[in-house]
Amino acid sequence: MVVTLATGGLLGLLFFWLSWRVVQVRLSAQVLLGDGGDAELLSRIRAHANFAEYVPFCLLLLLAIEASFQDSPKALWAAGMALVAARAAHAIGMAKGGTNAFRAGGALATWGIMIALSVWALVIAVRY
Repeated sequence: MVVTLATGGLLGLLFFWLSWRVVQVRLSAQVLLGDGGDAELLSRIRAHANFAEYVPFCLLLLLAIEASFQDSPKALWAAGMALVAARAAHAIGMAKGGTNAFRAGGALATWGIMIALSVWALVIAVRY
């Protein structure tokens, strides 16, 4: 389960960074609940929430696929590291604000990885 551990560890650090960015604005804007109408806080909340919406499902697929093999396939390593890169790109894009290549690329890559992992999981399930 080394692929899932490594991927989860890296994504956990990224999730902490996104959380910290929310807390920084909450403290400076003195908003304890919701976004208080603060556009920057709303953007940071959404970056954090988007991560929380996609990453757990992708990690679950990664874990299930990895558990079905004796050794971790190189393609699984590639998927895990691509997920880390995609989520980092999306986070950077959200920090830049507006529509930009990092945000769009990170979102599209996340979807692609999620679809690829889902299909891979279905192929494994059909073979059993």
